[in-house]
Amino acid sequence: MNLRQPQALIYIPDGRPEPQALARTTHLGIAAHQDDLEIMAAPAILACFQHPNQWFTGVVVTDGRGAPRSGPYAHYTDDEMWAVRRQEQRKAAFVGEYAAQILLDYPSQVLKNPDPGPREDLIAVLRATRPRVVFTHNLADKHDTHIAVALRVIQAIRALPPSERPAKLYGGAVWRDLDWLRDEDKVVFDLSQRENLQAALLGVFDSQISGGKRYDLATLARRRVNATYFASHAVDQASALAWAMDLTPLVEDDTLDPLAYVLTLVDAFRADVVDRIERLRPERDGK
Repeated sequence: MNLRQPQALIYIPDGRPEPQALARTTHLGIAAHQDDLEIMAAPAILACFQHPNQWFTGVVVTDGRGAPRSGPYAHYTDDEMWAVRRQEQRKAAFVGEYAAQILLDYPSQVLKNPDPGPREDLIAVLRATRPRVVFTHNLADKHDTHIAVALRVIQAIRALPPSERPAKLYGGAVWRDLDWLRDEDKVVFDLSQRENLQAALLGVFDSQISGGKRYDLATLARRRVNATYFASHAVDQASALAWAMDLTPLVEDDTLDPLAYVLTLVDAFRADVVDRIERLRPERDGK
């Protein structure tokens, strides 16, 4: 597979030939930054871990050069941080036994402009992997690069004929949880198993953790919080849950606008709030 950036990388942890390694993919994660996959695509990673017939391939679109840094990494140059983050992502792929880890190596700014490179690379990845399930960022995330990547993913999938498109497209949570979605609009994933593996996958990103952001603790805590606060009138059925936004309608209907689609979910949340308050507020003026 030919990728456009000169330092793009395809890493295959078990050393299989590239075509064979990519073709075995059943679940594909496409993320903006190193460690985003391990946060928002964990359901796909766990579904494939040591499964005989399911394989996860990860794609990171940006190069990691602009990452904030402090602590032991405070004085790292952009090029040094680039090298560290590439190595960390390879470590995660090895620990998680990914089919492959693809690093497209684009500067973040490219994603925010109409450059065709990311779209073309993603089309190539999708054709090489033919996944059944794709995870990317959700359309209500508050990070610009995450939204840019999600929109490129939708664009790339729509460039494929319907017979080659994934059956499911999910948007996971990183920079804004999806607790606000109505329960009937949430895609719920039980992540109660292999908490040790989840912690290990997050823990390899030392440049982020020692650099001042405890994504490891925060991510595992979010999953536990989700499990406890999911159902108000039932005991916990899981110890860790993750939510996703179902983006599948956007790759089933090319005429459906991504903004219009996500606003239907926002409007449904608004209607739920309005209905609850209208039903339960005390009578006014003594009437």
